[in-house]
Amino acid sequence: MSFTKILIANRGEIAVRVIRTARSLGYPSVAVYSDADRAAPHVSMADEAVHIGASPAVDSYLNMAALLAAARKTGADAVHPGYGFLSENADFAQSCLEAGLTFIGPPASAMRAMGNKARAKMRMLAAGVPCAPGYLGDDQDDARLAREAEKLGFPLLVKAVAGGGGRGMRLVRSADELAQALIGARREALGAFADGTLMLERLIENGRHIEIQIFADAHGNAVHLGERDCTAQRRRQKLIEEAPSPVVNEAMRQAMGQDAVAAALAVGYVGAGTVEFMVDENLKHYFLEMNTRLQVEHPVTEMVTGLDLVQWQLLVAAGAPLPLAQSDIQFVGHAVEARLYAEDPYAGFAPQTGTVGWWRPERALSAGVRIDHGLAEGGEISPFYDGLVAKVIAHGADRDDAIRRLRAALDKAPLLGLRNNGRFLVDLLDHRAFRSAVMTTGMIDQWQERGEALLQRGEPGRLAWCLAAAVLAMQGGASWRAESVAAFDLPLQCGDALQTPRVCPDRRGRVLVTLGGEQYELTILEFSDGIVRFSTEGVVRRAWAVLRGQHLHLAVQGGVYEFAEVCAFPGADAGVDATRVCSPVAGKVTQVQVACGAQVAAGQALLCVEAMKMEMWLNAQSAGTVMAVHVEVGAQVESGAVLVELEIKANKES
Repeated sequence: MSFTKILIANRGEIAVRVIRTARSLGYPSVAVYSDADRAAPHVSMADEAVHIGASPAVDSYLNMAALLAAARKTGADAVHPGYGFLSENADFAQSCLEAGLTFIGPPASAMRAMGNKARAKMRMLAAGVPCAPGYLGDDQDDARLAREAEKLGFPLLVKAVAGGGGRGMRLVRSADELAQALIGARREALGAFADGTLMLERLIENGRHIEIQIFADAHGNAVHLGERDCTAQRRRQKLIEEAPSPVVNEAMRQAMGQDAVAAALAVGYVGAGTVEFMVDENLKHYFLEMNTRLQVEHPVTEMVTGLDLVQWQLLVAAGAPLPLAQSDIQFVGHAVEARLYAEDPYAGFAPQTGTVGWWRPERALSAGVRIDHGLAEGGEISPFYDGLVAKVIAHGADRDDAIRRLRAALDKAPLLGLRNNGRFLVDLLDHRAFRSAVMTTGMIDQWQERGEALLQRGEPGRLAWCLAAAVLAMQGGASWRAESVAAFDLPLQCGDALQTPRVCPDRRGRVLVTLGGEQYELTILEFSDGIVRFSTEGVVRRAWAVLRGQHLHLAVQGGVYEFAEVCAFPGADAGVDATRVCSPVAGKVTQVQVACGAQVAAGQALLCVEAMKMEMWLNAQSAGTVMAVHVEVGAQVESGAVLVELEIKANKES
């Protein structure tokens, strides 16, 4: 079972994470990459790299033949699947075995037993592990699913049996939502896992998501490494994870740990795995699923145990017994992880694509802080893969200590150039519901429905406006003006907000800014390498900024903003045009529900675009007639592309 070279069948921060440990143990590594990832950090970090196909995952990272060919070409004799993509695909594990490769993960038989959520729940029920009520049958007829849903009652979850990461899952609160949920979940599951089989599960409302990290070897040994609390989620996708859980006591930890280990042993499990539970308001746990791979959130477990779980994976795959017995595993302190996503929390968590303008996470590293990422400054965030770009993890003596360190790291490591959830994560860490450990898995979605302040885009404060004006004035943002102009108005826009500060710069970096009838003085002491040092009101401060044309991406006092100088002569097409429905992101058209000549009502769904494994429905802003449909299902579209054109009905005089 020994091996000498490891191919990592994954990308981004996942591949970087595995390469780091492989290198520390003396194993050469082979990276694979798609067209979109030619310049990705994991490609240059590995000892060798092989191009495996086009940008869509189905043509590259899900292409088993290309991955096996890459192993043959480079002489790799082991494959680490990372997490996501083919990491839980039993056919891939079996194909590696048949090709003479060591698969660094569980055997295919264990994957098949636990990879299918319905069959896994049946095994758990037989073993006496508590499970939430649901429908697990093979009859996938929509009418049968509707009858079973009525028996279970609402709300419930529609879930892909081969799913993971929240994909192929829909929350259904009433019978009239079921049909569309089945269509969407089945389509998403087919695209992500090539298996559209669905199951139903009663929703445990006001529940917490708590999972147990397990490890087993080929010698019959199995242990658990404690729990992780992954309750802070949006749309069933995790945002913040922590270990230990703030609601789990020692007795509960032992009970859940025993259930998790029993589940692993029941299927002959070998390697790293995660047994996930939903915990109700009475702290009673129910088996949710088992992920037969390492999890995105494994660093918090590493932080509190002091162990390298990828190292354990390599040891176990090479045939070694587990390094520690259950009684030897110690938990020290508290760890919290925040997932930095390329998404806009203030626009329904819509995926974002674009160029990374500034990203220097090493500047945020300090005692107890770790940042896992596979992102390069100047690189592109593409629509083809998951929107997770980095994980920021902090370890402290206790929960408050860890949260404080994590919050500081997020502040010091802004991602500039495209919208992301960094500010939202800081606000969530500060929220009373998180701090008091009363979060539930559906709470953030409820906040969004209610329009709570946490999910409303904040406007920049006075300091941000003045600093933006000063930087643009000093850096030539107003380059069309003659040098002889001593003071001038500088109309700026940030989101929907408009301000027109009057600026008066001098050659020594001092700028007088008049805003709202008041005058402020700022001195730009330094602006290089993305760092702005400036003084105002007798205080020297620091901010982060990057200029892209006439756009200034600015992070100051915890906020991240994009300022643009407003053109003095706007074009005729300025403003929102209700006659043109444009794609908000680069992505793939998955549904088109209108045709040329159709009459549509205001708010009616027209078509759906998928990017970063998230579906976005585009609606008519006004009633009218469809004059043109420029795309069909399956089309790849660029951000801003015109998809549908409408003729808007004129309002009739009463």
